[in-house]
Amino acid sequence: MQQKDTLFQHEGPVADFVFDDKVADVFTDMINRSVPGYASIITQIGTLAERYVQPESVCYDLGCSLGAATLSMRHHIKAGGCRIVAVDNSPAMVARCQAVMDQDQSDVPVELRCADILDVTIGNASLVVLNFTLQFVPLVRRDALIRKIFGGLRPGGMLILSEKIHFEDAALNALFIDLHHRFKEQNGYTRTEISQKRAAIENVLVPETLRVHEQRIRSAGFSSYAVWFQCFNFASMVAVK
Repeated sequence: MQQKDTLFQHEGPVADFVFDDKVADVFTDMINRSVPGYASIITQIGTLAERYVQPESVCYDLGCSLGAATLSMRHHIKAGGCRIVAVDNSPAMVARCQAVMDQDQSDVPVELRCADILDVTIGNASLVVLNFTLQFVPLVRRDALIRKIFGGLRPGGMLILSEKIHFEDAALNALFIDLHHRFKEQNGYTRTEISQKRAAIENVLVPETLRVHEQRIRSAGFSSYAVWFQCFNFASMVAVK
């Protein structure tokens, strides 16, 4: 049963955010109440998988958490001979994700790995998903990761990249942060919870602008790029090799 996120109700100093057992227990509630459009993004990952996954290829869900994107791909892949590699570096997330996969009835094979995505080899891929994952990767490692993904994709393969974003215009950036906080209040979070969560995550999650993301993706060699979803300071992008 989905547990409600009550992790940041108390005032006082907070430690840096980590994907531990406590977070894993409430993650589904946390992300749906915190990320506008999350459910829509997950749904459309499946739609894109149905269109872009090639026969006898591999799909990657890098930073899979509890496997929402993995399940969406798994339920929509029509091409034969495909498998999914789902990777997360949190043992708590991987254990719960495995339980989710064990209960799922799809016959598309899923290989679940507890590993750092920076250490994972990408090969024979037709779809790679980074769903709110790159933002947790050290800035100096992000270019190399996107280049590695490009190198491991088949021609015509797709990268789906969803991220919290930053705006160069200070006034707009402040506006979208405020709208995001209002969204969280509307979903039942108190101002204390919002403030405490922000303090916990600000040194862990480092957002970038859409311009930086596009430059990185095009520099890696992708021929096509577009933002297909955006709500406030959250966006999802697609790039095709």
